[in-house]
Amino acid sequence: MNSLDIHQIKQYLPHRYPLLLVDRVLDWESGKRITAIKNVTVNEEFFNGHFPHKPVMPGVLMIEAMAQTAAILSFLTMGKKPDENTVVYFVGIDNARFKRPVEPGDQLKMEVDILRVSRGIWKYKAIATVDGQLAVEGELMCTLRSANDASQPAGQ
Repeated sequence: MNSLDIHQIKQYLPHRYPLLLVDRVLDWESGKRITAIKNVTVNEEFFNGHFPHKPVMPGVLMIEAMAQTAAILSFLTMGKKPDENTVVYFVGIDNARFKRPVEPGDQLKMEVDILRVSRGIWKYKAIATVDGQLAVEGELMCTLRSANDASQPAGQ
């Protein structure tokens, strides 16, 4: 079983608190798939305003957690770690559907599969569940760029 703890995850993602949304990688297979978790706690900054009377994790952050998981898989597949000149752009999402709210105390389990890599665009099928119930799903697209080429359109 291939797993990564938070210290190893931080070697693959530039994100830090409060935007680092992957706590542990449970398993991964190069070029194929990854499973990771985000422990959702009441201490998350976004719960102060979304919503104080009924805290719910914003959908955009669930998508971001899946995108971060996909980025880790891409770097693991390429066999390299990003450097200060590497930028990962989230370039699109298709068929996003939100099926259940995610609340404090939940554990968001993200499962991401690589669908294809073409012209520098990585496409993934991603789902996130809580206690086996589907919370969100979608097809994500990301690209990796050098910071020097960051102004170039995706796929160029």
